[in-house]
Amino acid sequence: MDSNIQKAVEVFKQGGVVIFPTDTVWGIGCVLNNKESVKKLYEIRKRPREKALIVLVNSIEMAQEYLQPINGGVKKNILEKYWPQSLTVILPCRKEKVPEIVRSGGKTLAVRITNHPILSEIITKLNMPILAPSANFAGEKTPAKFSDIDKNLLGLVDYVLKGESLGRKPSTIIDCSQKPWKIIRQGEVVVEL
Repeated sequence: MDSNIQKAVEVFKQGGVVIFPTDTVWGIGCVLNNKESVKKLYEIRKRPREKALIVLVNSIEMAQEYLQPINGGVKKNILEKYWPQSLTVILPCRKEKVPEIVRSGGKTLAVRITNHPILSEIITKLNMPILAPSANFAGEKTPAKFSDIDKNLLGLVDYVLKGESLGRKPSTIIDCSQKPWKIIRQGEVVVEL
């Protein structure tokens, strides 16, 4: 295994915050199950606590561990059709498995399967989803390239994983926790509702 990937895995396991390339834009994150790391992530990004975070997984099976049973329509028409493209889906979660801080006290989780081989490998090694908002201070420009990341942000994290993001736009976000389903953010993927 690449030493940079190994280092990132170790930092994640120790509760660190890492900046990393994704299949969309550059991300910043930590493991889902460490509340102190999640607090640190919110503080570093200056993100309001009432705004929940996007979670990256490596498979529908991993997503299902943290979500309420997914209805057949969502699974067939959204997940199986679009994943692992850059589509984030909001669904009801298992509150006992997802810390309150991750879901901002709500009942849903925004989940996406990453299509980035390095990130997928890291999540597999951790056997745990990672939180992955974009690597910017809240309200600032989303970094498509590494050079777009604020130098001050780079100095606040525990590790920066070198690499190349595969996209130039953030993911599309669709809320499937309500009917009718609703597109919250139009990004890379065009979803036919």
